Amino acid sequence: MLGVVASLWGVVMALAPVLQIHRMIKKRSSADVSLGYFGLLLPGFALWIAYGWTRSDWPLVVPNILAFTVSTVTLTIGLVLRKRDRVKDS
Repeated sequence: MLGVVASLWGVVMALAPVLQIHRMIKKRSSADVSLGYFGLLLPGFALWIAYGWTRSDWPLVVPNILAFTVSTVTLTIGLVLRKRDRVKDS
C-alpha cells in the first residue's frame, strides 16, 4: 500500500514542473527558471528508472519516467526561449 501511495505522489511531483512550463509559455521567457536544476535532475531520474527497471519495481519506474519526460520538456522549452531571446537581442 505504501508503494502505491508513494508512486501516486511521485506522479504528482513529476507533474509539478508543468507549472513552470505554463509560466514560461505565458511570460514567453525562461529567465526566472533555473534550467541547470532540471539538467541536474535528468541523470538522477534516468538512474532511478534503470534501477527500478532492473528490479521490476514499477512504482519506482513509472513516476521517474514521467518526471524525466516532463523535466526534458521543461528544459527544452526553457532553452528554446533563451535562444530566441539571444537572437532577438542581437
